[in-house]
Amino acid sequence: MKSFFDTSVLVAAAVAVHQHHHRSVAAFAAANRQTGCCAAHTLAELYATLTRIPGKQRIVSDQVLLFLDEVEERLELVYLNTREYRLAINRAAHHGVLGGTIYDALLGQCALKASATRILTWDIAHFQRLGSEIADRAQTP
Repeated sequence: MKSFFDTSVLVAAAVAVHQHHHRSVAAFAAANRQTGCCAAHTLAELYATLTRIPGKQRIVSDQVLLFLDEVEERLELVYLNTREYRLAINRAAHHGVLGGTIYDALLGQCALKASATRILTWDIAHFQRLGSEIADRAQTP
């Protein structure tokens, strides 16, 4: 079984006070490059999110970079080519996706490309809009 990690799970794994930290960090710790993957774009999303968390939970950039190193070591990074981007966009349009949900469609396409059997996310509803091929794989850790 191969798991695709959505940014929401990796953020929760990195933030010790996050309500989903324990389940997220357990899933992340159990993964390796053969059993776990994420989108290459997730590295940028993690950096943006973790360095802008309000208050004391914000993580300084040097610590975020160390976490990105760990993500890169532990998970296979999945990249889309131009044809795969267009396939994801066309599929999303077919399902009536508008606005920022397109980014979840790109993540779903990465999961399909990696042959992930499940998409680990705390944002199930985001993936439910993307058709059964993606929606049926979405689950919480």
